[in-house]
Amino acid sequence: MASAKMSINGNDYVGAFAVATDSYALIAERIGARYEHVIEEVLRKKIARVSINGSDLIGIYVAANSHALLLPELAYRNEADLAARQLDDVNVAVLETGLNALRNNILANDKIAIINPMYSSSEAKIIGDNMGVEVIRMGIGGFSTVGANNILTNKGMVMNNRVSGEEEEALRKLVSSVSQSTANMGSLSIGLCTIANSEGIIAGSSTSGYEIANMEDGLGL
Repeated sequence: MASAKMSINGNDYVGAFAVATDSYALIAERIGARYEHVIEEVLRKKIARVSINGSDLIGIYVAANSHALLLPELAYRNEADLAARQLDDVNVAVLETGLNALRNNILANDKIAIINPMYSSSEAKIIGDNMGVEVIRMGIGGFSTVGANNILTNKGMVMNNRVSGEEEEALRKLVSSVSQSTANMGSLSIGLCTIANSEGIIAGSSTSGYEIANMEDGLGL
């Protein structure tokens, strides 16, 4: 199954509650087992559970690829320890920054991280070193919150519909497969509307078939 649609606790912004990579999926600690089942079936990765500062909105706060999991400094120590125990082969690190909604501001796969240009050079270096990737500082489609408004996997990328021709040209040099789309019937926050990796994509229940097809195309599914 390459794609599916669902809501989590009645919320179509499913990406706010979960993050997926090509080696694991991370979901909110209090999310029900029925949601975990869908994520496992579509994305085909082991599941780890965590909260951040007691919140289930982990898809806003954590940045991840197959090699690393970055947590904001507002994460409790026991939350970081729990993540590290479940992901013993993953570099779990805490990033000290004012831009602590890391997923919103970092769009990463296993080769590159496109980050909010407001991150400092030293923060960019820390992100790159911990995730083992090349770092590019840029906005996409007028949004500096590149993780909230775009999707990136090891197989492709989906850009939000406001991307400029110049930005698209630059992105096509970085990623082999690219498409444009909205999700949840017109939302530009496509990163927060979806959970995706190289195996598949899960989108909010209100996402149209046309939007799903556009996203599958860009992600090479």
